[in-house]
Amino acid sequence: MSARTHSRPLPATTRGVDIRLPWWALALPTLAFVALLTLLLNPTDAQAATGDPLVTHLLERARELVVR
Repeated sequence: MSARTHSRPLPATTRGVDIRLPWWALALPTLAFVALLTLLLNPTDAQAATGDPLVTHLLERARELVVR
């Protein structure tokens, strides 16, 4: 008399990979990006802010658009 073999149950999600990220996995890179963008858009705080006025004007306009 042969014994039955039991197969493993199928996982709950078989259509794809179920990955759950913690909240800080998205918050920390976003916070770092915003901090670096703020430093870039405020050239008056930089010590060596002498550069092309066109670039400075472009960054100032981008800062104005972000602030709105």
